[in-house]
Amino acid sequence: MSENSQNQNQINIELSEEVAEGVYSNLAIISHSHSEFIVDFIRLVPNVPKAKVKSRIILTPQHAKRLMKALADNIKRYENQFGTIEDPEAGMLPPMNFPTAGMA
Repeated sequence: MSENSQNQNQINIELSEEVAEGVYSNLAIISHSHSEFIVDFIRLVPNVPKAKVKSRIILTPQHAKRLMKALADNIKRYENQFGTIEDPEAGMLPPMNFPTAGMA
C-alpha cells in the first residue's frame, strides 16, 4: 500500500474535553427497528428506584454488527492479558435487550 493510499484511509478524530471525561454506565438497554439499533446507557444507583438514561447511541445495523465484533475482539484480548471477566451479577439485572416500552 502506498503512503498516499494510507493517508486516504486515515480519519482525523477530534475528542473534546467534555466527551473525553466519558459517562459511567452499568446497564445498557438495546432495542432495534428495521433500520437502526438504539443503545441506551443507564446508571443504576443503589437504593434509588429510578434510573436515568445517561447516553443514547443510534447505529445502523451494519455498524452495530461491526461494534459487536470489535467488542468481542477487545474482550478476548483483555481476558488473554488480565484473565477471565467474572460476572457475579448475572441473572440479577434485566437482559441487555430488555424492552424499553414504558421506561422514562
